Amino acid sequence: QVRLVESGGGLVEAGGSLRLSCAASGSISSAETMGWYRQAPGKQRELVAIIIRDGRTNYGESVKGRFTISRDGAKNTVFLQMNSLKPEDTAAYYCYAIVSSTVYWGQGTQVTVSS
Repeated sequence: QVRLVESGGGLVEAGGSLRLSCAASGSISSAETMGWYRQAPGKQRELVAIIIRDGRTNYGESVKGRFTISRDGAKNTVFLQMNSLKPEDTAAYYCYAIVSSTVYWGQGTQVTVSS
C-alpha cells in the first residue's frame, strides 16, 4: 500500500514559481513511474510530468521548458518545480505512482496563478 500526500500549492502571481512535493508513505524505490497530473474546473485531467524509475522524464507540451520533475528516493519524495507560471496553469495538481502495476493517487493540491 502506498499513500501519497502533496504539498506546496498556493496562490502566486503570473511569472512566479512554486515547488510541489509529493511524499509517499511507503517505499517508492520500486515505483515504475511517478508523476503529476492536473485538472482545471470543467476540463479533463491532463499530464504535467512523469519520471520513470530509470530517471527518464516526460512533460506535457504546455509545461515543457518551465516545469521540472525530480525525485529523492532516500526521502520517498517527488518534486515538481514550476517556473514562469501562467494563469492557465491554475488547477488542482495530483501526484500519482505506479507500484507493481497498481496506480495510487494523492488528494491533490491547488495551484492558483493570478494575472
